[in-house]
Amino acid sequence: MMISTIGYEEMVRMLRGAVSQIRDNHEMLSKLDSVGGDGDHGTTMLRAMTHLEQAVDSCASHDVKTLLNDVGWAIMGVDGGATGPLLGTFFMSTGEGLSDSASLDAPALLAAFAAGLAGVQAQTKAKVGDKTMIDALVPAVEALRAAVEAGSGVTDALRAAADGAAQGAASTKEMQARFGRAKNIKEQSIGTQDPGATSVSLIFRGFLKGVESNA
Repeated sequence: MMISTIGYEEMVRMLRGAVSQIRDNHEMLSKLDSVGGDGDHGTTMLRAMTHLEQAVDSCASHDVKTLLNDVGWAIMGVDGGATGPLLGTFFMSTGEGLSDSASLDAPALLAAFAAGLAGVQAQTKAKVGDKTMIDALVPAVEALRAAVEAGSGVTDALRAAADGAAQGAASTKEMQARFGRAKNIKEQSIGTQDPGATSVSLIFRGFLKGVESNA
């Protein structure tokens, strides 16, 4: 069974799905980060997810836009390099891209995530191919857009986004890092998937699982 719109409760399930995916895979994320970074990306993401959960639990408005804004602000302050500010910006910008409608269909969800991507791109000079979170975020939104334009509903569109993010994250394995601390190890960064892109992939997989749990 597919759902046709996302309301407050569905968005909460999506966010909790993302938390679950990160918690289940945080050790793998830190292991990936240990190749070219500090090896703490997994623990940073764990802190971010704890802040996210606290924001969800304390949100009293039952309004999706307010919820995402609260989540974004909560994550923004997480220590650990650029992860907190960029991820926080993503959630805040996604909320800003929402209409005032209480329920979101697939086109409205696309508008929101496109705004989230634009917000992140305004904060970083990283492009596709630089081996960063952008390499998963851009294909996620592009896949979501293609699915929506093909007439897909919410669940199928989110599945396309999750698959796009996963493929984008996997593609970073063949890339040489041109951004962040990992660029210092140059060609030694080839062969390892980017931890930031992997986190984005896990988050979109969690979004999908959250929606599927409501089906």
